[in-house]
Amino acid sequence: MLCSSLACLILIFGLACAGCAKRSSYASRNASLPTKQPLLGKRVITFVSVIRVNQIEVSRDRSVGEDEGHRHTVAEVQSLRENFAKAFPGGRMTWALSWLALQDQRENYQAIRKQVVEYHRQFGDEITFIPGAYFAPMYNSREQVNKDLHDALQWVSKMVGGGYRPKCVIAGFLAADNQRYLAEQENIHACQGTIWSQYGIDNGDGDGSISYPYYPSREHYCKPAQGAADFIDCVCLDGWTCDFLTARRTGFAGGYNSRQGLGPIETLMNLGPKTGLQEQVFTTALHFDDGFMRNGFGWATVIWETVLGTNTFKHLPAYGDEIRRRWPDVQCLTEGEFGEAFRSQFKDNRKLDYRFVERGSGIHGSETNLEIRWFMNRDFRLALLHDWTVAGEREKVIDFTRYDLKATEPKDFGRNWSLMNRINQKGARPQDKPVLLTDLPDEDQAFIRRRLPQLFQTAGAKN
Repeated sequence: MLCSSLACLILIFGLACAGCAKRSSYASRNASLPTKQPLLGKRVITFVSVIRVNQIEVSRDRSVGEDEGHRHTVAEVQSLRENFAKAFPGGRMTWALSWLALQDQRENYQAIRKQVVEYHRQFGDEITFIPGAYFAPMYNSREQVNKDLHDALQWVSKMVGGGYRPKCVIAGFLAADNQRYLAEQENIHACQGTIWSQYGIDNGDGDGSISYPYYPSREHYCKPAQGAADFIDCVCLDGWTCDFLTARRTGFAGGYNSRQGLGPIETLMNLGPKTGLQEQVFTTALHFDDGFMRNGFGWATVIWETVLGTNTFKHLPAYGDEIRRRWPDVQCLTEGEFGEAFRSQFKDNRKLDYRFVERGSGIHGSETNLEIRWFMNRDFRLALLHDWTVAGEREKVIDFTRYDLKATEPKDFGRNWSLMNRINQKGARPQDKPVLLTDLPDEDQAFIRRRLPQLFQTAGAKN
């Protein structure tokens, strides 16, 4: 990820430590992790569960979808935690409770709240709040979201006791002003605030960000801050790691689920446990093998709603077994811990230089003959696609999003909170037709060349 000699030394040291870690137990490594830790040289999984009452809690007093109370029981919470412990012994996870789940007085919700508090005390799990059930800015003003954040975070602290304060908020999408509020008023500096590649699916659109951690701009939550003037001191995190090839689609285009990757709905429940597990491990490997070497660390993240139930949870240990077998140094951190690790390693966005390469898994829309390369940094994100089985076929640009350009979020509400300018991977607009890198306007080529001159040395050359 970083080209400096210091970064290389850090990476080499991290790799050496990873080898040493094989000689110790996974559980003891996770149990002894310090609160603040460097990020480079590590492979990290963040695992989140959402506990809610209604499917989508639009506001404090209005919901969309069914009341899921009958499907939220303390037994299901216990089942999820037990299966997570089998998958990642000694690991820590994050529990995010909705507005109604924090105050529902039915017996099952009272028992659930007591149970997750016990998990915090016993395992160090994080307990936090999720506003709006993933779609807060789609349904509420920024002012109302700030009020919800303030009040709910106080409830969480009171529920846990002992001066507890979460280090992260789970939100699905969260507007820039709300992330700024978290940092400046609530002293929370990490937020699961973007859903990478989300477009044409579920209840909101938000494509345009980078998929790894960044500090958002005050202009738009999908835009990395360009400098001190627009900097928000809140690490913005993705919610679900996706297969880059399936993620380039809009919604269910072609009969494929664009959100396929680590999510249990899109894999285990859609493809079946065997094929679903293959896709989950494949997606993880993109980050823990090649991605780890390119970026200096690897990160995979996923949210499993508690409402999914034991029939889904029972498949989690198989994933954990395979992940720990292939990468014994993997660590399961809470969202807040991961955000703090990033924040201690990177003070701003200047050194971000994420790079990913994928050839498809062959599973349901992840084409084996295609290779996609992603470049993501403070200045832009760029995706190049080609058929690697065809000799001489040149890569084409399927996404070029400039972050130096002015960006604005919707004033209030509305479904589409995406950041799209030059070319977007979803192909939803006339200007989104793939083009050769050398067919981009001269200004755009010059802008890319400053960061990635090697792309222009020879047609189709790899870096």
